[in-house]
Amino acid sequence: MVKIPKIQGYRRKNGQVGIRNHVVILPVDDISNAACEAVAKVIQGTLALPHAYGRLQFGEDLELFFRTMIGTGANPNVAAAVVIGIEPGWTSRIVDGIAATGKPVAGFSIERSGDLKIIEEASRQAMEFVQNASEATREECSLDEVYVSTKCGESDTTTGLASCPTVGRVFDWLVEAGGTTSFGETSELTGAEHIVKKRAATPEVADAFMKVWNNYNDFINQCKTDDLSESQPTKGNIRGGLTTIEEKAMGNIQKIGRCKFVGVLGPAEAPKGKGLWFMDTSSAAAEAVTLWAASGAALHLFPTGQGNIVGNPIEPVIKISANPLTCRTMREHIDVDVSGMLTGDMSLDQAGEKLLSMMVRTCNGRLTAAEALGHREFVMTKLYRSA
Repeated sequence: MVKIPKIQGYRRKNGQVGIRNHVVILPVDDISNAACEAVAKVIQGTLALPHAYGRLQFGEDLELFFRTMIGTGANPNVAAAVVIGIEPGWTSRIVDGIAATGKPVAGFSIERSGDLKIIEEASRQAMEFVQNASEATREECSLDEVYVSTKCGESDTTTGLASCPTVGRVFDWLVEAGGTTSFGETSELTGAEHIVKKRAATPEVADAFMKVWNNYNDFINQCKTDDLSESQPTKGNIRGGLTTIEEKAMGNIQKIGRCKFVGVLGPAEAPKGKGLWFMDTSSAAAEAVTLWAASGAALHLFPTGQGNIVGNPIEPVIKISANPLTCRTMREHIDVDVSGMLTGDMSLDQAGEKLLSMMVRTCNGRLTAAEALGHREFVMTKLYRSA
């Protein structure tokens, strides 16, 4: 076990630690995107998060929508939020949910006012939030106070051998120190679900995990297809030497190290305590990271083999690769090169310490490759068609 380092973070009113200080402009629905983007153009230092949904959703799909919107505004990397929607009811529901966490938030509805008036009112409020946020100061915190999530993307043989185990070693250290971490990618555990089940902390947690995985498997069967070619595994996975979903899954699970997971979360659901948590997520990178950000994760670790370029507007994404070709041809996307593990020049502990160092630098303000390149993929998960 290494000594968990200190960082400089933003401690929010609810005690959570953030590593960024965004003021976000959240549209409640797709038709409010234009107003949100207009506010972001007027007020420097704000970040609009346009998306395609929020109208005529219902049931579990609607609940996930609200959980994602509220969780995004409440994320510890967010200093304050302005919410704009067409109708007052759903707008207020999101505002009230964010406000319950102690976050500064204001809501505006366009009906009976129009875009121009609401853009002006929201801009004035956003300006006040930005000025207040600019005075926030970082304070010393411990890295284990930062909620960290992980998934891999464009995996190949090198991810299972080196970059995923590197994340697993860091997760071991964080969890042992009392930190909070999360993994997911339900579909990409196929073929290793029996191994994941054994890593549950209790029989109840094991049963909860298998229920989630079986629901996914039943859904695939209901679609009357056993052909997931070009999806699981992807063409990139196959090009990198992973010919079956089982091979992909065996590498994927290396990210949890030796940890036992203590609970099962629904999409965008916040952990209820410390330790490693499983979240039911898609394996689509932008969707999955959006869900983790909505659950409160402040930092994401992303092993990649063939090279994935995803980022997120509010949760910094650190890319780790052990593929020498990727580290050379896509070097502007890679934050941590652990290819030395494959040549015998770097041990697993050394790789973990290298990643830990980059995490500290990122927490203290260093932009990740995805942030510097402007990757702000914010993609909502939708469960079924609208009414």
